[in-house]
Amino acid sequence: MRGAHALLHTLVDAGVDVCFANPGTSEMHFVAALDGVPAMRPVLTLFEGVATGAADGWGRMTGRPASVLLHLGPGLGNGLANLHNARRAGTPVVTVVGDHSTAHKVYDAPLDSDIDSVAGTVSRWVRRSATAADVGPDTAAAVAAALGPPAGIATLILPADASWDDGAAPAAVGPGPAAGRGALDADALEAAAEALTGGEPCVLLIGGDGALADGTRAAARIAAATGATLLAETFPSRSERGGGLPAVPRLSYVAAAARRQLVGAAHLVLAGARSPVAFFGYPGRSGDLLPEGCEVVTVAQKYGPAATALAALADLVAPGTGAPAGPQGRPELPTGELTGASASAVIGALLPDGAIVVDEANTSGVGLGQATAGGPRHDWLTLPGGAIGYGMPAAAGAAVACPDRPVWCLAADGASMYTISALWTHAREGLDVTTVVYNNAAYAVLRAELAQVGAEFTGDGSGAVARRLLDLDDPTLDFVRIAQGMGVPARRATTAGELADALRAAAAEPGPHVVEAMVAPLVR
Repeated sequence: MRGAHALLHTLVDAGVDVCFANPGTSEMHFVAALDGVPAMRPVLTLFEGVATGAADGWGRMTGRPASVLLHLGPGLGNGLANLHNARRAGTPVVTVVGDHSTAHKVYDAPLDSDIDSVAGTVSRWVRRSATAADVGPDTAAAVAAALGPPAGIATLILPADASWDDGAAPAAVGPGPAAGRGALDADALEAAAEALTGGEPCVLLIGGDGALADGTRAAARIAAATGATLLAETFPSRSERGGGLPAVPRLSYVAAAARRQLVGAAHLVLAGARSPVAFFGYPGRSGDLLPEGCEVVTVAQKYGPAATALAALADLVAPGTGAPAGPQGRPELPTGELTGASASAVIGALLPDGAIVVDEANTSGVGLGQATAGGPRHDWLTLPGGAIGYGMPAAAGAAVACPDRPVWCLAADGASMYTISALWTHAREGLDVTTVVYNNAAYAVLRAELAQVGAEFTGDGSGAVARRLLDLDDPTLDFVRIAQGMGVPARRATTAGELADALRAAAAEPGPHVVEAMVAPLVR
């Protein structure tokens, strides 16, 4: 058996049965081998950042790794931003990067690069298969490393000759590490219980699987019994919401607002989240968001068993206390001007039952959380790594993972352009993804950051030159025509009523759709 066949058989035997790919010459034996392994579903993307973002969306929804096929070091480099996001989300991903054949490496050909070092920046495990015989065991080790615990990115570098040579065989994935996610620290739980019941102001900050249904119910029990302030991390990798589940406010992205949420806290209990810090440093301000003297107790590390820890903690401090029901009901459909707020109300009013929402609305998404909290049950994916351009790719992965569920991708215009070619994959695969592109003709979040950092305009002081780096209106982006050019039906909405009509029409017809929502920027 050739190495490429051993790799594919090992992957599918381990449950890794989707490969998001943008292959090149060094991966052609992998590509050819796909015809002999029908259990593997290959999904072509036109850019490596779409492949890696799709694998992130797949992994978040399934808890299993997808595979990603990339071409040499430049292909890995193109996919790096969304691998960074997947790493921050704790998503399992098996990345296969083809390389030149061993004999060809000595020539330092134009596409040669240090793949191992680049892969190490985002991967918890990196290995290079030396021979075809190594491919099966190395692939099995990659899957095991991706699954963890903790889950993460495993990168297997596959020289072309290891792929085309004979002498390979599939290998089985062995058992994971003995110390699994279920292990809890009894001393930490006791310390957290003391902090929560000691009469001083306490904040409970949840993340990871603590943002799923079981975790939020347990956390809500704790807050109800102790009076603690309950918050979720700013960008949870996946939340389960609606349908009467407790609504958990998220820690604000804006540092000043986050400090107000935490003010006065004497204790902070962490379950699957890190101690909060500002996303960026600002002149004269600390990046640590905690009040001075606040004691931190961690019952589950980031990527640790947060839901299990919250359940155990609830049994300690809230025996007999049930989780309070979350809000019920949708906002009324608005009419008139289309703004970020009215768009949020439309989405809250029409969100389908069982939807998966991939949120990269950025500044246009203010109000989405409140508008959707009382709606039907749904999942919500956000951007833990902060690298924009994940929305449309992650929506593709989520739709492949859950073909029986509608996916709504809420995407800012600037972020959309990073990976706009994901729409082509939506069309090619017939994915049930409705994408709302908020077109405010600006990098509005950067306008806000310009003010936050206290940068002063030089020259004539008008900032005209600087603002051209933050505006997207010259020329104007036309997302309807862009989407149609990639095979996706699209229409433009300029009022709240038009947005509602467009979303209803998309829901009535299977397959991908784009709605371009013309909104004013939140920050001018």
